[in-house]
Amino acid sequence: MKKELKILIGILVLFIVGFAVAAQLYKSANISTSTPASSEVGSVSISSSSVVDERLVRPDSPTLGPENAAVTLVEFLDPECESCRAFFPVVKRILTEYDGRIRLVVRYMPFHSNSVLAAQATEAAGAQGKYWEMQELLFAKQGEWGHNSEPQRELMIKYAKELGLDVEKFQASLSNMLVFQKLERDKQDGVALGVNGTPTFIVNGQKLENLSYDALKVAIDSILQASK
Repeated sequence: MKKELKILIGILVLFIVGFAVAAQLYKSANISTSTPASSEVGSVSISSSSVVDERLVRPDSPTLGPENAAVTLVEFLDPECESCRAFFPVVKRILTEYDGRIRLVVRYMPFHSNSVLAAQATEAAGAQGKYWEMQELLFAKQGEWGHNSEPQRELMIKYAKELGLDVEKFQASLSNMLVFQKLERDKQDGVALGVNGTPTFIVNGQKLENLSYDALKVAIDSILQASK
């Protein structure tokens, strides 16, 4: 009986010592892996050292406007998204009103069946200098190709012809795996930034919560006023 008691006491001591060591290791791990700041999306802002954060603006992201503009407007969009199409005139209006003071950066967040194909078509047109023309045309013709379960490749080729593109080069670009990888990377960036719908706008690191012309204008004006 005494032998059994000694064994039980020994096991208990080992358990207590093991628990203490594990607690100390856990505490040390937490201290060593902690960082002073994080880059996460909150309800309204993304903390980062620069507006041109790696996940916000990639070197190959389509941009419109001066690189040194006071305002960088990042839009995560889906060419097949009806809300993106509806808000497109607002984006054009903002770019006109703040010409020279704002830079638009397009990022892709494909959610629909033909979204990837449409984004690839836009990129393929961009390879021939007609990126923005194809983007506008796809929004204008969204009712023809959008919300179809089957790939609308022939319609994309038709639109390329309408824009006067070299169709052979367009089709080759349409199948470019590098473009597909770009779309996947954009989607991953969007997920990391908390983008869960389209369109999503981020103005100088501030996520626009209310999707309207007035809200976008207020956000831009406050940045321009602060930069004076």
